[in-house]
Amino acid sequence: MVGAAATSAEQAKRRKYEHLDSSFIFVQFGVETLGPWDPEARALFKELSKRVFESTGDPRAGSYLGQRISLAIQRGNAASIFGTVPRCGGFEEVLDFI
Repeated sequence: MVGAAATSAEQAKRRKYEHLDSSFIFVQFGVETLGPWDPEARALFKELSKRVFESTGDPRAGSYLGQRISLAIQRGNAASIFGTVPRCGGFEEVLDFI
């Protein structure tokens, strides 16, 4: 089922941090490797995008935030993949970028 991994990760994070003091606001942010975000991640992103827009007045602010999150996920995916491949040379310039 699409989004099942993100939902599962969201539930695990919720259990992990349920002991936090009520002075903290914790929102789990589950995102699957190939794209789907859990519902709370989408809601948080929409709220943050709205607030960044209100703060900056830039209508593209939400899009920029989404791009930064997407790049962070892609870099993490690349690091995971390269972490499983033996170093055989030729990838140094790629690894330096990550």
